[in-house]
Amino acid sequence: MRCFGDGDPLYERYHDEEWGRPLADGDDDERALFERISLEAFQSGLSWLVVLRKREAFREAFRGFDPHAVAAFTDDDVDRLLADAGIIRNRAKVEATIANARALLALHDRGETLAGLLARHAPPPREAPPADPSQVPSATAESHALAKELRGAGFRFVGPTTAYATMQAVGVVDDHLATCDVRASARG
Repeated sequence: MRCFGDGDPLYERYHDEEWGRPLADGDDDERALFERISLEAFQSGLSWLVVLRKREAFREAFRGFDPHAVAAFTDDDVDRLLADAGIIRNRAKVEATIANARALLALHDRGETLAGLLARHAPPPREAPPADPSQVPSATAESHALAKELRGAGFRFVGPTTAYATMQAVGVVDDHLATCDVRASARG
C-alpha cells in the first residue's frame, strides 16, 4: 500500500522510487536540491501531479536547473518562460526561481551549501512512523527555521510548508506511513 500516488503510473513511480529517498552524494546534489526546492515552490497551491507531469518541460525551460545558467537569466528569459505552455506560468514563481539560483550561488560563495542547510534543520528521527496521513505535518519548527534561514539568504517563495515538502522529497524526513510498501521494503 502506498502513502499516495495510486492510480497514475507517473505518480506511483515518483512515490516508489524518489519521494523520501536521500539524494546520492556527488557533485550534482546542489543542482538536484535546487530543482526540488524550485518544483516545490511551483507546486504551491496546486497538485504535485501537475508539477510531475510538467517536470521534463521545467527541466528544459530552466536549463536542467543548473543554478549558474538560471542565475544568468534575463528579463527576456522571464518573458520566454511566461510564454512556455509546458510549465506553470506564474511570474512570481518564475522570478523567485531565478532569484533563488542567484541566492544559491551566493550561498556557495560563502562556503555553504543547500544540502548543509537542509541537514542542519533536520528534525530528530520519529520514534514511530506515522500511522495515517493526519500524523504527517505540513510544517514543523524545523521547517519554519529553515524557511527563515533561506529567506535571510535571499531565497524567495520558500515558506515553512515548501521547506518541509522539500525536506520530505529529499529524505531529510521520512514521512512514509507505517503501512507503506516503501517503508516495508527498506526494512526488508
